[in-house]
Amino acid sequence: MKVLPKQINDHYKGRKIALYFFYLFTVMTVVRSLIHMFASDGGAQSIATIPLDTFSEEGASVVVLIFSLWGLSQLIMGVFYVIVSWRYKALIPLMYVFIFFEYLMRLLLGFLKPIVTTGTAPGGVINYVFVPLAAILFVLSISEKKS
Repeated sequence: MKVLPKQINDHYKGRKIALYFFYLFTVMTVVRSLIHMFASDGGAQSIATIPLDTFSEEGASVVVLIFSLWGLSQLIMGVFYVIVSWRYKALIPLMYVFIFFEYLMRLLLGFLKPIVTTGTAPGGVINYVFVPLAAILFVLSISEKKS
């Protein structure tokens, strides 16, 4: 099975473009996580355009902490992606399943639990792109390379 291989090794059998995009997702995930963890506002206002300056000090602190914790979760996934990129490329199709569901759920949760922002956050737009892109890259990652 290509999604859950019997042997987890460094033998990637899919299309190269899916491999290269996985590297891009990996870098993006790690960088984004570090921004959320270390930016003074966690990226909540400066990136996601959440109007923290209209919140109470306590409310803004809670949002910043939640963004920082979200960054930690993203960093854990990013480190896992780095490990897969470095030693266990046979797991890349499974990683695309995770990426697909992460961005799909971001999109759905954004509809179910909308928040007031002062602009359009990059993540709000990226979700629309990454859901179909992850599905396409998943298919390419399980497609055998041409000889």
